[in-house]
Amino acid sequence: MKLLLIEDDIQLTDALQPMLRKAGYAVEIAHDGIEGEFLGNELQADLIVLDLGLPGKGGLDVLAHWRAAGNHTPVLILTARDAWHERVLGLKAGADDYLGKPFHTQELLARLEAISRRHAGQADNQLNWRGVCLDTERQQATTRDGSIVELTAIEFRLLRYLMQHPLDVHSKTRLSEHIYEEEQLKDSNVIEVYINHLRQYFGKDFIETRRGQGYRLAVDFTP
Repeated sequence: MKLLLIEDDIQLTDALQPMLRKAGYAVEIAHDGIEGEFLGNELQADLIVLDLGLPGKGGLDVLAHWRAAGNHTPVLILTARDAWHERVLGLKAGADDYLGKPFHTQELLARLEAISRRHAGQADNQLNWRGVCLDTERQQATTRDGSIVELTAIEFRLLRYLMQHPLDVHSKTRLSEHIYEEEQLKDSNVIEVYINHLRQYFGKDFIETRRGQGYRLAVDFTP
């Protein structure tokens, strides 16, 4: 899952990036509103964390421009703890949630997970597809026969993305863009390696190959 963090406090972004990665996000960072607005449109991120007090262009303006242009990527805004008016304006401008500074990292992660669940139609931390269950908090999966699979970071990101969009057909390029950070982007053929890993865990027919199009989760499969 690709997350865009737009924050001008470099010390804060340096502290958050490894924690967000550990939580299963591929993280991109912008330190001003101009670059942040551009990346918010260019990257097609799954989630955005947006500070309001940005140089170049304020976060509220960035958010308003996104929404006016039809960009509905879920956004969590960061505000000063006592800036209640900014929180109100941010929510009215189309933010999905807010968090006041200073904050605990675990609260940020919990709020991001809650936003992600709402947009994926999840009721809890479990994603299910045809008997396969993914625990997004523990980053492990359960097969149809009850076996536990400990997933690598890339396997987890890939499986979560597929299970959050189970009816879509995903090209290798699209999958690569959502599970890798820009500086880590691999040849899209590497995705096939991880697709095969998931097939080994959950059955060769768990993921369909659509020739010339990409991959999607199978509607019916035999593990």
